[in-house]
Amino acid sequence: MVSYLLEVGTEELPADFVESSIEQWKTLIPNRLQEQFLTSETLAFYGTPRRLAVVITGLPEKQPDREEEVKGPPASAAFKDGEATKAAQGFAKKQGVAIEDLEIRPTDKGDFVFVKKTIIGRPTAEILQELTAQWIFGLEGKRFMRWGDGDLRFPRPIRWLVTLLDEQVLSVVLENGSETIASGNVSWGHRVLSPRQIPIPTPEQYVKTLEEAQIIVDPEQRKRSIAQQVQTEAKGKGGYAILDEDLLNEVTNLVEFPFVIIGKFDEEFLNLPPEVITTEMISHQRYFPVWTDETAQALLPYFITAANGDPEKADIITRGNERVIRARLADGQFFYNADLSQPLADYIPQLDTVTFQEKLGSVGEKVKRIENYAQWVCEQLARSDSEKQQIQRAAQLCKADLVTQMVGEFPELQGIMGEKYALASGEDRVVASAIAQHYLPKGVNDALPDQIIAQVVAIADRTDTLVSIFGLGMIPSGSSDPFALRRAANGIISIIWGYDLPLNLKTLLQQGVTDFINTFGKSEHTVNLLSQLQDFFLQRIRTLLAEKNIDYDLINAVLGENDPEYTERALTAVLDVQARAEFLQEIRNNQTLDAIYETVNRSTRLAAKGTLDKQTLDPRGLIDPNLFEQNSEKAFYEALIALLPKTEASREQRNYEQLVAGLVEIAPTVSRFFDGEESVLVMAENPAIQQNRLHLLGLLRNHGRILADFGQIVKN
Repeated sequence: MVSYLLEVGTEELPADFVESSIEQWKTLIPNRLQEQFLTSETLAFYGTPRRLAVVITGLPEKQPDREEEVKGPPASAAFKDGEATKAAQGFAKKQGVAIEDLEIRPTDKGDFVFVKKTIIGRPTAEILQELTAQWIFGLEGKRFMRWGDGDLRFPRPIRWLVTLLDEQVLSVVLENGSETIASGNVSWGHRVLSPRQIPIPTPEQYVKTLEEAQIIVDPEQRKRSIAQQVQTEAKGKGGYAILDEDLLNEVTNLVEFPFVIIGKFDEEFLNLPPEVITTEMISHQRYFPVWTDETAQALLPYFITAANGDPEKADIITRGNERVIRARLADGQFFYNADLSQPLADYIPQLDTVTFQEKLGSVGEKVKRIENYAQWVCEQLARSDSEKQQIQRAAQLCKADLVTQMVGEFPELQGIMGEKYALASGEDRVVASAIAQHYLPKGVNDALPDQIIAQVVAIADRTDTLVSIFGLGMIPSGSSDPFALRRAANGIISIIWGYDLPLNLKTLLQQGVTDFINTFGKSEHTVNLLSQLQDFFLQRIRTLLAEKNIDYDLINAVLGENDPEYTERALTAVLDVQARAEFLQEIRNNQTLDAIYETVNRSTRLAAKGTLDKQTLDPRGLIDPNLFEQNSEKAFYEALIALLPKTEASREQRNYEQLVAGLVEIAPTVSRFFDGEESVLVMAENPAIQQNRLHLLGLLRNHGRILADFGQIVKN
């Protein structure tokens, strides 16, 4: 058994590429080894800003020998009159076997020529020489570059290669124009602490050897060290550090031998909103803020960062970082004070100078559309007059902070600064809060806006974006979604579901489409605009229900398949879709669904042969009792009458327990109708009797349809 080390030495790599490369190699390298019939005992992946590495132990010295069967030409083409043709001779030559080794075997498509041959395993060293370049240049990422006069592409120039098979260098050469990068056994130490070449004796000694040269190659080890040091420094100042995972990961991949420093800034800057200070620290300087306690409500005038230099120069490094953060916070203070020089509402006219989208006009025009949508949503939700006024004010102000100096410098503070400036301008607190919250949810698992003012503005903003961008024909396809329309639709549905808002999406979309056409005119993209939006929302509902672990067939049952009634119902009563899907999953899990599945599903299938519409529920006046030939028909009829109030109550209350209880009750009666001593032939020869029986089944199907299309449900 042998071990292999590959180290790719580079100029400083982007932190996110280090993390991404390790994750890619964890899949790429085992797969490539498996394709070459090579097994291993362990694979360990490492990365720092200046290197990516993998150590593989327990590799065989060669591939195992293996038997391989190859199918050749049809026997009729390979042999004529018992003699091998050119087709057989060519096949044998290509496979490196004699004609006598060819076999004829029958297949589904006739007799064919086959050959079994033994393939001698290749040396592992030879295979690794071929795979190494594939592993390096098989990595994917953003902003790859060329360097020198060559054509090699990588995020940063490659400066050295270490390729060790046990103690021996495995020769690998990368040609890059006039530059040749030849592999060896020599790595490099820390730029500051150990700026020298470091010979690596064996793959197993790689980690220890580099650690002696002040390089910790294991990202997890660096991460644990940074986290521990940060918390220790924060506690030393009587504070608390919240270790943001993204920041911790990024800092981990910015250093090779980390030590942390704690710096101080002027306490006067604590008058700035904490969001401004932490944005400066985290997003721009990669610093960890120090909070007074774990509630993260108030900051202390300190910051912590991981350094990659000489710990003996910590004081110099600290002073340098303090100068930087002081300048950044002074800029923030200037922007903040300048923005507060006028009320937030005074910024609204400037929105007319900011383009939302070239064909859709300015952000100011978008705000006016948001106000319209907010009004339509208010009308549906029957909000009070005072709430309507607050919603309209929040809609009017929701984008005003986009033209402030602070948000211009730090776009990630949009909404947050709008809330601060609104409060400073004397706006209602709920209006101010809505300005910040209308951007929620920002992701799939993010918090939702927690008050109705923000919820309405959030829905209005997203609906305008969806209708407007769809109206230009810019519909998301595949992974391309530059305007984040999927996220916008998910946000609307999540808010409706999260706060039980009885919103009719179909009506809202109709109003939006009409307004869009009146504003921008008809075009080829507006012909099917409403149906495209409806289909898009249905797909998002489908996806979100799947994320709630609703079985696929139950989702089909509540949304219908090419069923206009269910499509309309899903969009006019979005809350009801969720309620029905979750209830179906619940009764499947507790096996209540099993008790009604056979009878309702069987009735649904047979009812399709009849002519009854899918809405009628009352058997009286529709079913003729004089045509009954068996007591089971009469019992079925009476059971349907008894079921009617339970179904109506379930539909009105959107609580389907009574309906299912009624369906459980009626199941034995329907079973006797189908089977047993009093069973009937549904498709009777007498047309009137046949129709009567099909109508009975159609009525039961219709009762079931109040909950779901049972024809879409698959039996467990």
